Order: sequence, then C-alpha cells, then structure tokens
Amino acid sequence: MGIKVFQGMYRDGKINRREFMAAMGALGLSAAASGVLLKSGKALAATPQKGGVIRMASDIHGPDDTMDPIAQTSTIDYARGRATYNNLIQILDDMSLHPELAEEWSSNSTATEFTFKIRKGVHFHDGSPLTADDVVWSLNRHLGKKSTSVVKLLMESVSEWKKIDSHTVKAVLGTPNADLPIILGIYQMKIAKKGTTDFKKGNGTGPFVLKSFEPGVKSVHVRNENYWREGPYLDALEITAITDPIARTNALIAGDVQIAARVDNKSIRLINQAAGVHVISEPSGQFGGVACLKDTPPGENYDFVMGMRYIQDRERIVRSILKGHGQVGNDQPISSAYGKDYCSELPQRGYDPDKAKWHLKKSGYSSAELFVAPVVSGSEDMAIMMQANLKKIGFDLKVKKVPVDGYWGAVWLKEPLNITGWNMRPTANSMLALQLGPGAPWNDTHWHNKRFGELLKLSLAETNPDKRHAMYCEMQTMVHNESGLVIPCFVNNLDGVSDKLHGIPNQPLGPVGASEWPEFAWLES
Repeated sequence: MGIKVFQGMYRDGKINRREFMAAMGALGLSAAASGVLLKSGKALAATPQKGGVIRMASDIHGPDDTMDPIAQTSTIDYARGRATYNNLIQILDDMSLHPELAEEWSSNSTATEFTFKIRKGVHFHDGSPLTADDVVWSLNRHLGKKSTSVVKLLMESVSEWKKIDSHTVKAVLGTPNADLPIILGIYQMKIAKKGTTDFKKGNGTGPFVLKSFEPGVKSVHVRNENYWREGPYLDALEITAITDPIARTNALIAGDVQIAARVDNKSIRLINQAAGVHVISEPSGQFGGVACLKDTPPGENYDFVMGMRYIQDRERIVRSILKGHGQVGNDQPISSAYGKDYCSELPQRGYDPDKAKWHLKKSGYSSAELFVAPVVSGSEDMAIMMQANLKKIGFDLKVKKVPVDGYWGAVWLKEPLNITGWNMRPTANSMLALQLGPGAPWNDTHWHNKRFGELLKLSLAETNPDKRHAMYCEMQTMVHNESGLVIPCFVNNLDGVSDKLHGIPNQPLGPVGASEWPEFAWLES
C-alpha cells in the first residue's frame, strides 16, 4: 500500500498515530517526513465551510507575470490561472481525470480524433455564455508556427480543432496521441473568451473573478457568485510572492499568509514546531539541477558535463539537504512517479570524484561559473556542496548567486551554466517534449537530437506496452548520456499551510496541489 492509502486509513480512524508512523517507517521514510505526512492526512477528515479570505505567498514573481494562459510559466501564474479559468478536463488526486468544461469525451480507435461535449449553462465573468467557439479559439492558439504558446510542442499532433455544433468540438490529429485528454488538463490549456486581447481583465469561467492584477506585486480575486459548480468556499484570495524563503516562512508562522508555496527544506522543522501551521510534503517528479548549454562553452564539451554529473553526491543531497523529502536523480527528468514509462533499468550514476576529475581534466577546463537562485528547494545548498566537492579535486566552481525575481527571463536559457528546476508534467512524453524536444522553446540545455524527436512522436502512437517502454528507456538513456542536464535529485512538493486551511488536493504535478487549490480550499472557523 502507498502513502495516501495509509493517510486515508488514519483519517478514517482505521489506524492510530503509532500504526501510521510504523507504516511510514516500513516504507523507508524518516520520522520527520512521517510527521509531515501525518499532519497533512488530518486535513482530509473535516467538512468544508464557506467564507474567509486567504493570502498565498508564492516563491517568485516579476514583470513577466501574466494572465494569458498560453504564456504562463510560474507557480504564481498557475494559481491565478486556476482561480480565473477552467480546463476542458481536470487532473485531480492521484492523476485521475475528471470532467470540467467538457462533460464527456471520446476518441476513435486510432487516437486520431477526439470529440468533446461542452458543458451547457456555463458563463464567463462578463456574463456571456461559454460555447464551442470559445473552446476552438482557445485551443487553436496552441497551433501553428506563429503560436506564442509555451507548450505548443505538446499540441503538434493536432491538425485542427473543429466546431461540430454549439457545444461539441472535435480535435483532428495528424498523428495518433492517446495522451491528448491528460494534456488538456495542464496549466496552459485554460479556456478563455473568443477574441480576448486584454488578458489582464481575466475574463474566464473560473471560481473567482479577478478584481485587480499588478504583475510583480499581487492579484486580488473575489468569489464568482455565478460559478457553475458548488464551489468555491472562500470569499476572496490575495495571491502574491515573497521571494526570500526565510521571510516567506516567517510570514506563514506569523499568520500573514495562509499558504507559503515551495518552502525551503531548512524551514520544515521550524514550521512543524510552530503553532497553527504545518508542511504538506507531496512526492513528485519535480526536480532541480544544472543546465549546461550544449551550444556554448563549457557545456558543449562532453567531458565537462560528465564531470559535473559524477561530482554529485546524490544520496547526501537527499539525506542532508532535502531532509529525506525527495529521491535520488539520475541525470534525466523522468522519475518513478511517472509509473510504467520510468526506465528503472537505466543504471544509477553514483558519486565518483575520481571519474569526475578524469573527465574534467580531459575537458581542459579548470574553472566555471554557475548562476544560482533558489528556484527549487535546496538549490543553493546543492550548488555549495557541488562547489566544495569540486574544490577537493582541484576544480574552481564560482557560484554566482542572483535574485530570484526575473530569474526565468534573465538567466535561465541564457547563461552557459545555470540552475534549473521543473515541476512534474502529466506524462513522461510531455515532460521530455517540453524540456528536450528539438526546437522546444523551453529546451534549457539547447540539446537537439533528431532520433529523440522521432521517438517522442512514435511513442505516442505505440499501443504495445513493452515497445512503448523500450522507446521511453531509449529516450531517457540518451538524455542521461548525451544532453547537458545534471539532475542529482527529485524533490517533494513542500508547501507550508495554516492548520485552519483544508481541501488542498493531493496532486503531484506542482506546488500546492498543482495549483488546484482555489476552488477546493476552505477555512476552518
């Protein structure tokens, strides 16, 4: 049985605290990690109440904050997007798919046509009704070479979205894609009003109406009294960011915010010892690491990248920096959280200073500069550990700490050696395509491989599970050996929340229940 099963048993009174802790120990979790999971399990039991205002502090914001779904890239964007808009399909606990604006959907036998029945009686915040025209317009924005969608690569298999009638749409695919329904549940696939040009107004169908939006400052959202579902429970939300992790933790403990997204591992004990707050620890495919650009020195050098990989003390990172809230990484972005598409056969790369020294000497480099910001929990400490390990073998790694504000626009994808971090994606294919697909706008090591691109498409059409698994293993092996990625660990989603705040989904795709919380969160009076 898994963690969530035991949490449910504890919630329902089928096991006591001692039995829960013993079960977690048997699963290999530390006492501290078990305590976090115990606290988060308690919130499953109560009955929702209406009313109240909460304030969420994310970890990063800036002038690039946006209310345009197809351009959203950060936790704070995703929270605002979820408060304001809806998807056709919703991904909830344990990655299960649920109808949202699409009441039902079906596909042909070859996964080249999908039909969606659009829910009737849904209205945008300006009072206009949702129709097939809005859905077709919103989803067609991801298609074509001129599309500015940050996830357009995931929609490459779709030739067009067609209106069948006022509340029915069809996706016509050029190549099979059995993953299309779950892709439609990701952050950027929100449905907006046809013809929208000013997204700052936030005209969606979602549970909250956007009252004000100041990029890099905050947004205020009030309950949509005409929402088409039962929720939301809260009266209003204020969504902002406190970029300093210590200040964010202190704000949570002081009661200034009720959600502190992406708390630092160093803060876990402090939060759990404080009255009225706790940490939610959600196992995930989220990871942090180093991106070595493959089209510029030093990352273009194979031996330099291999040296950076062998110097990672992975077990120690998980034990000492992540405090047990994570798992060892293997220099490719697919973790065991992706299930059958994870390549467990790929040999684990270990900490080997001698091999690191050999490769770095062969590379001809004796120093490098790494740009670092706390964009993933523990990322700064990982960089310092890496620096110390490299110093022992005679390599000078300069760690340049930069502000988290604007990091994704000013540093990531640009500096030759930089810290990277990714939330889990709903499928292995979408994760690999977004980060490593040839021509992908977020290809953060500038590594392009033709065979890799072919496998991305072939795997979507493959129905034989053994052949499909072999394709994913081939892709993960290529990334492990050839790309510029250094991934020492996968990191649990760690969020600090008020003990009075309940209803946050157990969804592993990102912080705070993958931003699904606005509709379901409620405050205990």
